[in-house]
Amino acid sequence: MADIKVAKKRQARISRHRRIRAKVSGTAERPRLAVFRSLKHIYAQLIDDVSGRTLISADEHGIDLKIVEDEGGRKGKTAAAYAIGKLLAERAVKAGIKSVVFDRGGFSFAGRVAALAQGARDNGLSF
Repeated sequence: MADIKVAKKRQARISRHRRIRAKVSGTAERPRLAVFRSLKHIYAQLIDDVSGRTLISADEHGIDLKIVEDEGGRKGKTAAAYAIGKLLAERAVKAGIKSVVFDRGGFSFAGRVAALAQGARDNGLSF
């Protein structure tokens, strides 16, 4: 019974993501900031949909999470999401990208997704 509930929840997220993707597309000048959130981790990519390439990506593997814990009153996975947004924005600004289109991936814009977006905004990206 629980498997059916999980499958319906996942299918609903995928359906929301398809609706969003019908309206949102990234270019080389203004790439799409795509977010994927699993139970343990969060991933972000800047994607050029015209050429079908990932320009920049960021995840928790390049961050020391013990240092991140105290930043801005955030803790745990939310602090890690903020740090990933910050890291992605730093890499993007270094590559000459200042403006992006945000794709929340069918997830609600709250918690870790919002923290990642705020980290990207605070470090130079506009969307």
